[in-house]
Amino acid sequence: MDAAAAWDADDRPLVVGVDGSEPSMRAVDWAADEAELRQVPLRVVYACLWDRYEGAALARDAGRPAGPPSPREIADAGARRARDRHPALRVTAEVVPEEPEYVLVRAGRDAAALVVGTRGRSGVAEMLLGSVSLTVAARADCPVIVLRGSHDNQATPPVRGRVVVGVGADAGDPVAVRFAVAEARRRGVPLEAVRAWRSPARENTDHPLMTGEPARLHEERAAEQLETALRDVPEDLRVYRRTVEGYARRVLLDASYRADLLVVGARRREGHLGLQLGRVAHGVLHHSACPVVVVPHREDDA
Repeated sequence: MDAAAAWDADDRPLVVGVDGSEPSMRAVDWAADEAELRQVPLRVVYACLWDRYEGAALARDAGRPAGPPSPREIADAGARRARDRHPALRVTAEVVPEEPEYVLVRAGRDAAALVVGTRGRSGVAEMLLGSVSLTVAARADCPVIVLRGSHDNQATPPVRGRVVVGVGADAGDPVAVRFAVAEARRRGVPLEAVRAWRSPARENTDHPLMTGEPARLHEERAAEQLETALRDVPEDLRVYRRTVEGYARRVLLDASYRADLLVVGARRREGHLGLQLGRVAHGVLHHSACPVVVVPHREDDA
């Protein structure tokens, strides 16, 4: 069984990271909806080296007197919020006295997926991605769902009515496509598969009989790669196929405005600071208008 099938086949929990902030509590709402969709348990994790959280955003949600809440109170408040949203959902809460990046990456080894929020500062909440979210997306072994854009605190019902997946040049092992197919079927919405392509400048020509020919060949190749990636999509799922000329990051960011979920594959590469995301995944994580799922793929996954 391949990695994507394993994520979708068992009863492993969905994990959501909380830190006491309002964005992380909204992430609990979204994660609870997703866990309910998947019919899997939800695991709320609070990780911090400090004894107390210095913010006050959680006080009203925890139903406690004003003042800095303890880690246990933060985790329990997240679990209570999830149960209030879906009373039948199996929810556990956990506190781990370690750096959150390490805790969440480790939790991802036994998770169906990880859900994390973003932390905004200086009034530009939708333009900044927290370091924890970025590190987890770059290193986790399972899909990581980063809640960006106007996700309305919910995975369902669909607001825009489609799941978008970016198809890369390596379409022979479409791990991200298989994940996106499963998400679209759960939500009962169409899948939009997007393949960006570009015609290198050096292939341009001023010869009147050759005008447009290099671009046409690149577009045809992109269409073939798209069909290869979609070859195993079930017939009962409505699929929109789009080949678009342009940089992949910009094409996918444009598509995020009409999506409830944007799915991208991440072929991890070793950098001088460890595992790193490629430019496309990095770009959409910072600027997407909707939640982004980063589906990991390593060389040994094929």
